[in-house]
Amino acid sequence: MDEEQVIKALGALAHPLRLKVFRALVVTGAAGLTPGVIHEAVGIPATTLSFHLKELANAGLVTVERASRSLIYRAAYDRMNGVLGYLTENCCEGRRVRSRASVNRL
Repeated sequence: MDEEQVIKALGALAHPLRLKVFRALVVTGAAGLTPGVIHEAVGIPATTLSFHLKELANAGLVTVERASRSLIYRAAYDRMNGVLGYLTENCCEGRRVRSRASVNRL
């Protein structure tokens, strides 16, 4: 991934509702979720949800597939892993990141 793609992805995740939606999609896995299920889980208006899903999709963090009359949203794990890889390689100089427990002991 290049820096511009990472910035776009992190910018999309910087909003609390988008982070919550993305987290729900990551936890759900390959099955994905319909907007109706996400709406019920997150509890935001459908139009607001639509906007946030579009932002996540534009950042490449989610994919959308039409299944009959429904839309299925899924986390784009390859993009998520790309962001994590970029951060590890460029922000931590490739070193293994310490766990929270080891940082707390310092």
